[in-house]
Amino acid sequence: MPRDQLLRVVAGRIVMIIPMLMLFFFLPAGTWNYWQAWVYMGVLITPMFFAMIYLINKDPELLERRMRLREQRSEQRLIVKVSLVFFLLAFILPGFDKRFGWSDVPTGLVIAADICILIGYIIVFRVMQINSFASRVIEVASEQKVIDTDLYGIVRHPMYVGAILLYVASPLALASYWAVIPAVVIIPVFVARIKDEEAALDKDLPGYLAYKQKTKYRLIPFVW
Repeated sequence: MPRDQLLRVVAGRIVMIIPMLMLFFFLPAGTWNYWQAWVYMGVLITPMFFAMIYLINKDPELLERRMRLREQRSEQRLIVKVSLVFFLLAFILPGFDKRFGWSDVPTGLVIAADICILIGYIIVFRVMQINSFASRVIEVASEQKVIDTDLYGIVRHPMYVGAILLYVASPLALASYWAVIPAVVIIPVFVARIKDEEAALDKDLPGYLAYKQKTKYRLIPFVW
């Protein structure tokens, strides 16, 4: 994709996500006086903006891969459809929680959750720095090689570690206990995605089977 076109696509995505998040948070809340949502949007969008700038200059090919949304594998398309339900619930429920006062989340816990989100972003960004093939969809490029150092020397799917941390912390950052329930359900959805992804990598990525013997755990060392 030409650089100018890539810039337009990236800018369009960033511009689109702001009103979408505002719709998710403030319409259910019925008020603009929702400081947790404003802080959350800043925490979410600011590192995203800088990551985009970095990738445009350092690795535009990876950024182009990250712009792809259409899964090729039917199993992954089903997983994405299932995950969308819980994703929407996790992001819409906090607004209703704010409106009806279901939760009383302490400010300190909200801030701690925002910090967890930033840590999750740092993990995801580090993965993108060390793995130029970290596509958003499940695919194996013809020139792709196994990455087995840095975070990939600890667990086989560090990007999912960062994503899970980000998703699960989001409801608390938005001051909702109830929204944690659908957010946590995203974890088994990710597990299903990882298992299917590894089936594809076993088949199509040279050296992946040997890598699995070297780095034995998928998400959590000594656990799974």
